[in-house]
Order: sequence, then C-alpha cells, then structure tokens
Amino acid sequence: MGSNMNWDFIWVLLLTLCCCCCSFGHSLDNTAAASESLNSLVQDFAFRSLVKHRPQTGALYDALLPRNLSGMDVSVVRLRSRRLWNKGANFSYFRIPPRTMSIPHVRRLAIVYQNLGNWSSHYYNLPGYSFISSVVGFMVFDASNVTDTSERNLTLNTMGQPISIQFPNITFMARGSNSINTRVRCVAFNDNGTFQLTEMSSPGVCNSRDQGHFSVVLPLEKRRGTWYLWVIGFVVGFFGLIIVGYVVFSSRRLLKTKRIQVMEKQASEDQVLESRWVGNSKMPSATVTRTQPVLENGVL
Repeated sequence: MGSNMNWDFIWVLLLTLCCCCCSFGHSLDNTAAASESLNSLVQDFAFRSLVKHRPQTGALYDALLPRNLSGMDVSVVRLRSRRLWNKGANFSYFRIPPRTMSIPHVRRLAIVYQNLGNWSSHYYNLPGYSFISSVVGFMVFDASNVTDTSERNLTLNTMGQPISIQFPNITFMARGSNSINTRVRCVAFNDNGTFQLTEMSSPGVCNSRDQGHFSVVLPLEKRRGTWYLWVIGFVVGFFGLIIVGYVVFSSRRLLKTKRIQVMEKQASEDQVLESRWVGNSKMPSATVTRTQPVLENGVL
C-alpha cells in the first residue's frame, strides 16, 4: 500500500511539472507571436516612409504610426553595404561598428529602429525583473528595391566586434549607488521568445552581437509573505503555551508539597508521645487513660 502511495505522489509531481512547463512554453509562444506581429507592422510603416520620402542614403527618417501606437517611436535609415563596411552605422540608440557586413550580401540595406516606450511591458515580459528602461531594438532588411513588398530579413556579421546600445534615460546610474549598479542587468530578447541576461559594459551601455530588442532590468526584491508571520506566531505561541503549562503544573505541585509539610508539622506539635525502650529499640508510647466507670442507675 505504501508503494502505491509513493507512485501516486510521483505521478502527481510529474503532472504538475508538465503543467508548469507547458504554461511557461505557452507564455513564450505568446510573447514570440506578439513580437513577430509587431515587427511586421513596424516594418510595413517604415518602408512606407521610405517610399514617401524618396530617401537619401544615410538619412534617418521617422515613420508615421497610427494613433493606437501612440508612445512608440520608429525610424528607418537606408545604407549602402559599402558604407556599413567602411564606417559602420551610428543612429538612434545603436552603434554598429565598421567592418560589418550583411548576410546575405546586398547592395543596399535598411535598418529599422524601434523604441517601444510605454508599450514595452505589453509586448515583453521578464518574470522576477522590472524594466528601468523602455525596450529598444533594430532590424535589418534588404532595401535594394523599397517598392518590393516581400522584403528579406538580413543578419549582421560584425567580425566579433560588439554592437553597443546606449540607454540615455538611465545615465543617472553613473552617479548612483553601487548596490543598484551591481544588480542592474542588460536583457536581449530573441525571436523565439527566450532572453539572455548580461552585465553592462559601462553605465547605461549594453552590448550585443546581432539585431534584436534590448532593455535594462532590475531584479525585484523578494518579499516575505504573510504566511511567514503566521508560522512565526504559531511556533512562538506553541512554545509559550508549553512554558505556561509547565509553570502552572510546577506551582501546583510545590503548593501541594508545602501544604502537606505544614499539616505534618502541626500534627507533630499537637501530639507529644513518650518514648520507651523495648529491648534494644526506643519506641513511642502514649499515656494510658482509663475511663471512669459509671453505673446505669446511679446506685453503687
């Protein structure tokens, strides 16, 4: 019977773990789907801006977004691959180093920059951490023909050099407390919904090797729940009850012992017995008292 109970417990534990894993995986899928939908929407508005302005190479243009995306900033720049290789790209919050090439190679490419602003927590979530900066990101596309609706996504090869991300709204960290600076982390969100946490290279600056979305987070402080106080109260109350019970029991026992001693002392003081020797032993002996005879009729 004990063996069956152990197996039942193991099955329940496995089922609980599976449910937790499925829930976490479902959350990652939702985040990835929302991010992919946002990227497609932003890409569409960015390329509309390029077509509208007939852009010059190397000029940064702001994309016009609908009102329901108010608070989000999107900009786009069109570059030649040769310029990216020679000078890199230093726009918005990002600095792409020289000697960077696109994969696959194209003649012209477009870099779309995003600042999600107050939409950051809507599209991205990091359990156990709080955002201290908005989520920013950039994507690279083939811009050889901006009128082509089937833009290709490109990746970047920086030859091992880091892409730096500057977060100007947290520059106060440079003069902040060391305890906060050591806890702050850079976070990079991947397309599949996963993320990586790294330390800052310098106050307000994070590094990356490729495109994506990035932010700065601070771990939440763990607070003790009310159950902790209930446990402490129960333990203190339990031991306090034991101590009070012991004190009461000891007090009653002591009073009872003293009462018996007092009674014995009074008995010994009220009755004094004579001692007589019987053989070699000294024994207590009471005085003999005879009752005087009394006639029934009072006649001798």
